Amino acid sequence: MKEGFNIIPRLIQDITDFIFVNDGPGEADIIFIPGGGHQALPDKAAELYNAGYAPYVLPSGKYAVSRGAFGGVRGDTSLYPGPYGTECEFFFHVLVTNGVPADSIITECDSTFTRENGFFSRRMCDSMKLEIKKAILCCKSFHAKRALTYYQCAFPEAEIRVVAVDVNGISPDNWYKTRKGFDRVMSELTKCGSQAAESLGDYMRRMNG
Repeated sequence: MKEGFNIIPRLIQDITDFIFVNDGPGEADIIFIPGGGHQALPDKAAELYNAGYAPYVLPSGKYAVSRGAFGGVRGDTSLYPGPYGTECEFFFHVLVTNGVPADSIITECDSTFTRENGFFSRRMCDSMKLEIKKAILCCKSFHAKRALTYYQCAFPEAEIRVVAVDVNGISPDNWYKTRKGFDRVMSELTKCGSQAAESLGDYMRRMNG
């Protein structure tokens, strides 16, 4: 009977390990930022760039297809009052403000969901004839597994390291303690098994001819 009492803690740990991927930084060819409105992501990407981890940063995102417009700044609105037409435009402003040269920023401003973030970023790199062997993915911590899945399918030949950033008060240590955190992580878990499966399936079919 004693083992039965460990079932729920084990499930929580298994979900945490699966969703909250976080490798830490390493030398890379580029830093990717999936779309969104959180200032913390380009702040972290700029920190990584300024530390010399990669020569380019590629922020991606128009706006969420469900909204039809930029959802607003989630950060210091006194420093970044906007208005911004796209997530990418906002990220660009944050990166430049944090010392990233404009010519080191590759903008992708057409994607409206995470799968497009990854594959449209690939399109941008290909158009510039950039060979990406190593990359850093700077993303929200509860979004890490799904974002990594899409970017890895878009760049199957690359080693992608996740540098995750906690936002919305949700972290690997507390997500299951609030309804907001629990619902958000459960949503990501569901999407990893449905939305992400399409991209992974496409990749497997290509690999198997």
